[in-house]
Amino acid sequence: LARTAVKREREIELRRSVRLIREALDAYKKLVDEKKIESEEDTEGYPPDLETLIKGVEVKGEEEEEESETKIIKFLRRIPKDPMTNSYEWGLRSYQDDPDSETWGGENVYDVYTKSQATALDGTKYKDW
Repeated sequence: LARTAVKREREIELRRSVRLIREALDAYKKLVDEKKIESEEDTEGYPPDLETLIKGVEVKGEEEEEESETKIIKFLRRIPKDPMTNSYEWGLRSYQDDPDSETWGGENVYDVYTKSQATALDGTKYKDW
């Protein structure tokens, strides 16, 4: 019973961590789509790596008479720890990769997943979340 409770808590933390990173990726993509962040053409509007979400990017301010103001926006304070692998290293997928790919093409970061091969309480694989 105690093991199940610990496992459930780690699953909740995994969902929270994955959601946090995915929300940061979506926020980055939204600013690219709004033309507030310049992005390389072949990145499909996604960041080149997770570090970019921490370091931040220059965001163009509203155009004004004399000059537009730029500011740095950071999307994450830090990379959350993967509670299943006890590591800060996540599996990455680029927009160009297959949806179930376990190797990263390196073009951009479109999605993240845990590298754990373990099975969840509901019978699914954590890496498929």
